Amino acid sequence: MVKIAVLPGDGIGKEVTAEAVKVLRAVVGSEFPLDLEEAAIGGAGIDAFGDALPPSTLELARRSEAILFGGAGVPTDDYRPPKEGAGNGLLRLRKALSLYANFRPVVLYPELLDASTLKPEVVDGVDMIILRELTGDLYFGEPRGVETGTDGKRSGVNTMRYSEAEIERIAHAGFKAAMGRRRKLCSVDKANVLETMLLWREVVIAVGKQYPEVELSHLYVDAASMALIRNPRQFDVIVTGNVFGDILSDEAAMLAGSIGMLPSASLGDGNKGLYEPIHGTAPDIAGKNLANPIAAILSMAMMLRLSFGHEAHAARVEAAVRGALAEGFRTGDIMQPGCRKVGTREMGDAIAAALNRTPVEAKATAR
Repeated sequence: MVKIAVLPGDGIGKEVTAEAVKVLRAVVGSEFPLDLEEAAIGGAGIDAFGDALPPSTLELARRSEAILFGGAGVPTDDYRPPKEGAGNGLLRLRKALSLYANFRPVVLYPELLDASTLKPEVVDGVDMIILRELTGDLYFGEPRGVETGTDGKRSGVNTMRYSEAEIERIAHAGFKAAMGRRRKLCSVDKANVLETMLLWREVVIAVGKQYPEVELSHLYVDAASMALIRNPRQFDVIVTGNVFGDILSDEAAMLAGSIGMLPSASLGDGNKGLYEPIHGTAPDIAGKNLANPIAAILSMAMMLRLSFGHEAHAARVEAAVRGALAEGFRTGDIMQPGCRKVGTREMGDAIAAALNRTPVEAKATAR
């Protein structure tokens, strides 16, 4: 019995998670039993329990072997302090489970070569992983908050903080990922301005000596953001901090044609992981059967591979995604001339149907 916590969350998270579960059931069939238990998080948690991460949801996540997550965030978050917002439930969950390594594969499917806003000759062949440290940095550093000074004026404070141990463990994860790929690791920091990032670079260099087979390079985050657009094929694995990784991976989404194409896996030191599309909850299109479920479905494939070791099943899902794209199915965000525009549910149906028609081409997206 495989125990999976299903946390659809808010907005389109509910819709895309439903399609990921649909494809999961289709690929697994009767080969092994699934124990899928759903719980509230984010705005749904606030509505039901007054808490973005209800204790019962955290307890379910702790006793599950993996977590399939949709999205957390509601429009009213704009008027709440960050610690009271729906999105804070996800941050707390990552921290509580010590899921510090967020793997974000960025792959351009050949079928979507013209869906990217960049020139085909720039993005053709893009295949990288952005590895984002997930439990430190400005999102968690103390002190933080809004203070009122003696003059009655307010000041906002956030603290960028990383310990040597935190940097070491994400660096090891990056080098190990590179060892399983093209053996190139680019560390992205801002060491020319920030002492925290100077320590980051020093520690990454020290860890790199244990991986002489991996070519290590460094870029400041501003230069890296330009390089991602100018020459994205130079990158194999990028390792960076929480804030920079959040921003760079959203930028990199356009290399793949849409943010609706990018899955992710948040891992710790064991096999337990949290698997989610990198996009948000898109309340403007929620409930309209418009969202692209592919990132959620590919996240589920990463779950099969990384938490459960089912390489063949993961590869079948990935091949089915490409098969559905080759057959011309497109949601609005990746629509191209001559293709068939479908909704969230129809794309899920197309991928589930393609499972038995598409040859398996096993390829690991993250290790």
